[in-house]
Amino acid sequence: MRRTIPVLLAVAATAAGCGGDERTSATEEPPIPPPTTEEPIPPDRSWPGGARRTPPSVASRTPRTRPTPHCTGTTRSLAGRGVAAVLRRPATAHRAPGGAVTASFDLVNLNGVPTTFRVLGARLGPDCRPAWYRVQLPIRPNGIEGWVRAPSVRRYTVRFRIVVDLSDRAITVYRGGRQVVRTRTAIGRSETPTPTGSFYVNQRLLASDPGGPWGPGGIGISAFSPVLTSWTQGGPIAIHGTNQPHTIGLAASNGCMRIANDVLQRLIYLIPDGTPVRIRA
Repeated sequence: MRRTIPVLLAVAATAAGCGGDERTSATEEPPIPPPTTEEPIPPDRSWPGGARRTPPSVASRTPRTRPTPHCTGTTRSLAGRGVAAVLRRPATAHRAPGGAVTASFDLVNLNGVPTTFRVLGARLGPDCRPAWYRVQLPIRPNGIEGWVRAPSVRRYTVRFRIVVDLSDRAITVYRGGRQVVRTRTAIGRSETPTPTGSFYVNQRLLASDPGGPWGPGGIGISAFSPVLTSWTQGGPIAIHGTNQPHTIGLAASNGCMRIANDVLQRLIYLIPDGTPVRIRA
């Protein structure tokens, strides 16, 4: 199933440009396997004197009772595995499993895009299946994490990742560890820098005016400008097109990354929501 990419209206464009997920490239991940509960079978051993004990008859054998798995409270790391989750229903994020609420999320965000998280870990329940997920949240401050109840989301895996190198002013896209796209980019000016850190794609938006400052659209990520805090929707950061192609390769933006429109047009349909994004200096 392919998620429809919303058209970016004038107000939404101002926010996302700062200026879903593709099911053919994002697949459902099977449940985390529970720890082994079966006892190991000891090797055959000789008894003193060289004689071997006669095994008991079948009728006299006592059935072995397998222990009940104890998974409650066990945590598993999912970082680096390209795991994402989309909301099934409105949910709250907690400081810890069952702890204080830090944020609330609707099924869709302010731009009408399904709310997506990057999954970093899991807390298992008594059935050895995830009861909670530790996720990265698409809100300020950058990189903030929280815990959401597992039944409130649908988890899937993403094969892509994006690396932004500010020194080289280049963006590289990998699929399954293989480079598929590398392109030049404009980055933020010194007074409006592009933030660094680990983020993820949380929305992809088409521009209502492809000839405008965001070109055909933008790939929104979970980062926010460190200085433009009063902008609409908090000054979110995106990778987007441009109507000023001569600025590509320069420190010329308000913090977003401007790339060639033809490249953006390809990436916006290639990259699924939940894709990890690493921005490094």
